[in-house]
Amino acid sequence: MRREIPLKITLFFGLFMIVQYFVPHWAVNELAGRFQQWAVIVLAFAYVLGVANVVRINLDVVSKRGRDWPYKMITVAALFVTLTVGLIGGITPGTFFNDRIYMNMYVPMSSTMYATLAFFIASAAYRSFRVRTWQAGLLAVTATVVMFGRVPVGQLVWSGMPNLVDWVMGVPNMVAQRGILIGAALGAVATGLKMVFGIERSYLGRG
Repeated sequence: MRREIPLKITLFFGLFMIVQYFVPHWAVNELAGRFQQWAVIVLAFAYVLGVANVVRINLDVVSKRGRDWPYKMITVAALFVTLTVGLIGGITPGTFFNDRIYMNMYVPMSSTMYATLAFFIASAAYRSFRVRTWQAGLLAVTATVVMFGRVPVGQLVWSGMPNLVDWVMGVPNMVAQRGILIGAALGAVATGLKMVFGIERSYLGRG
């Protein structure tokens, strides 16, 4: 019963949410809206469970003085501080949470983290641009053209360089991006159908 009931619930709601796109009836649409509101409520409880899980795992490491336990303690303390400040003072612009914690602390730290990723991106680009095959050569040439077209030096070398870069970004690059998006969408649909029909059951756990 621990597996059959969740599978039947998933099958019912999954098929209903699919069918409601093909049945333009007010009752079906109203019921679908009600189900979506239920999903928001379930998601809210999932956030609560996620926070509790983060606290449990980190406090366990802190109590055992495990690896990087001071950072775990800072994580838990920051979690409770931001949660308390947000619940008491609100999170709208002008509040302490938004102006002090989010804008003056979280945003700069997030920007610093992404800035450090630039070194890893440069290293990965260097390894990718080593021409060993014709595909790598095409990638290197295209990347060089795009980089030159985005800086003033490229326009000084050839006045049509910006137009060439716009074509590369708007035609070949867009074709590749849309192909990737279509593939990802088909994969998401396939995964969703596997979960709806009970083929994929990893979310049920091992019990």
